[in-house]
Amino acid sequence: MTAYVVAEVDVTDPEAIKDYQKGVPAVIEAFGGRYLARGGEVRSQEGNWEPSRMVIVEFPSLEAAETFYNSEEYKDLKDLRIKASNSRLILVDGL
Repeated sequence: MTAYVVAEVDVTDPEAIKDYQKGVPAVIEAFGGRYLARGGEVRSQEGNWEPSRMVIVEFPSLEAAETFYNSEEYKDLKDLRIKASNSRLILVDGL
């Protein structure tokens, strides 16, 4: 069953995040993931949620998404993202 990484990312250091943006696609792909949304316009429709940037990545399973997130290959990139942004991130099972 597919699963998704859903992240709200508020970039605080645009220069530092560039290295993350360059390096992360290959790691996502190596773990079977693919982008469904990466940045782009966000239009809030209900409530007071106003994210500046959303990212959605599809993986073949929740286990694959979690393996990616906890991998050695992603560790340094994750640390870079955390330092260069304020993020909220979840893993969610698909249907």
